[in-house]
Amino acid sequence: MADDSHRRRYSSLIVDGVQKAAARAMLYAVGFKEEDFAKPQIGIASTWSNLTPCNMHINTLAEAAAMGADEAGGKAVTFNTITVSDGISMGSPGMRYSLVSREVIADSIETAVGAEGFDGFVAIGGCDKNMPGCAMAIARLNRPAVFVYGGTIQPGKERRDVVSVFEAVGQHAAGKLSDIELKEIESTAIPGPGSCGGMYTANTMASAIEALGLSLPNSSAQEAVSDQKNKDSYAAGAAVLNLLDRGIRPSDILCREAFENAITVTIALEGSTNAVLHLLAIAHAAGIPLSIDDFNRIGARVPVLADMRPAGQYAMSELIEIGGIQPLMKTLLAEGLLHGDCLTVTGKTLKENLADVADYPAGQNVIRPLSNPIKPDSHLVILKGNLAEEGAVAKITGHEGLTFTGKARCFHGEEAALAAILDGTVQKGDVVVVRYEGPRGGPGMREMLSPTSAINGRGLSSDVALITDGRFSGGSHGFVIGHITPEAYDGGVIALVEDGDEITIDAEQKTISLAVDQTTLDQRRAGWQRPAPYAERGLLAKYARLVSSASEGAVTDKFD
Repeated sequence: MADDSHRRRYSSLIVDGVQKAAARAMLYAVGFKEEDFAKPQIGIASTWSNLTPCNMHINTLAEAAAMGADEAGGKAVTFNTITVSDGISMGSPGMRYSLVSREVIADSIETAVGAEGFDGFVAIGGCDKNMPGCAMAIARLNRPAVFVYGGTIQPGKERRDVVSVFEAVGQHAAGKLSDIELKEIESTAIPGPGSCGGMYTANTMASAIEALGLSLPNSSAQEAVSDQKNKDSYAAGAAVLNLLDRGIRPSDILCREAFENAITVTIALEGSTNAVLHLLAIAHAAGIPLSIDDFNRIGARVPVLADMRPAGQYAMSELIEIGGIQPLMKTLLAEGLLHGDCLTVTGKTLKENLADVADYPAGQNVIRPLSNPIKPDSHLVILKGNLAEEGAVAKITGHEGLTFTGKARCFHGEEAALAAILDGTVQKGDVVVVRYEGPRGGPGMREMLSPTSAINGRGLSSDVALITDGRFSGGSHGFVIGHITPEAYDGGVIALVEDGDEITIDAEQKTISLAVDQTTLDQRRAGWQRPAPYAERGLLAKYARLVSSASEGAVTDKFD
């Protein structure tokens, strides 16, 4: 047998030699042939599930990836991990599991790949937390790997998507939609497989991971149901074998400059605030120093160019029609805003990948030219001040203005805030404070899409701000500030705010301040008591004990 040790570094420990006869016997039962034991084993990590449109088609993509790996000389082995649906669980207690699922996905892929001795793997993700979970596993394992995005959904009737439904709930509460009209919207917004169709978290993270170099060119910009996505999946399986042959591992790709590229592309696309949380977590998994302050540093020189939902007009399918994110990346590279020498899973540098990419077609309006940006600097702004000493993440697109001062209206948890918005308690000039929704206090840092959509649906997005130690869906827009740290459960100042306190948000000065003197805050702190934990045992309790702060990516393996 030829020396294939460089390609079978891990699987040889599982199947080679007389003493591994039992392992081979079990693998015969799952379809291995004798010649397969001499091949590199390639894991195919599938997030297939029938519980959400985002992932309902991924079994087909996994089959294509396995075929690509097999035909390139490997032996593919497919396994599953979980997904949960943000869109379905949104606004319910179940949403507490959403961010937790990122850790479960990363842990389970690491577990399966590590236990079974796969020499490389493909990870395929559809719903929001799949992408960072897969990327974290890739970084941790440091074995040749390629990420495949499951692809975006096609638009619903009248270009609707899931956020259209959330906002319709607010319009219904304001008397702007009848029961029949609401029913028609909910039944026509989601036409089939794929992830939510704007530049929400799924499409944001798929784009960021492509910019990191962990997926093949244009993997982020393909519809879920398309020949392009099937070909992308097949090519990913083959690409892992190329990485094995060339000895290229994720640690050769995930350098600091690659993360700067990912941040730059996220900003240019007006991507989700969740990118801050997830890129910090992926960097932690890769051992790359990255902090929330890097987002302000990079954001000072990177413009917002994509006129995409939720703040803009266009859906991901319309970006796909004009060429995806590759022409945008080529433009950013030419302007000196990307690091072109970063290696990618093609085995080529980013600059080499982009060399033959065509420009966007003339007359398109989805991506603005650099000479006419939507915003000259980043919409993702890290704010600090006495209300967020360790930082908070603002999504300031420019539509809502750059400063806001209002009176606090405080709520313990999302449900109470949503009820007050829908029943008209929240009025113009209010700063809605939703607390005890942080990584530990929630636990799980629920997304506030229901409250922000209700604010927008009631026509208050220009007149009401919402701040929280929780986070926001990529579909949220308006004057929204999340990830406030320290969180309320840890005794952060957000726990001490009282109704009527004046709060000022200043995106230009990058501050968020509470107009209450320190003596008064000290008096309030003396009377503050931490509420009982939401869960005493099980996964949520374990997560709450392990998780770091949002400003550190809300990771569960930070032990220093």
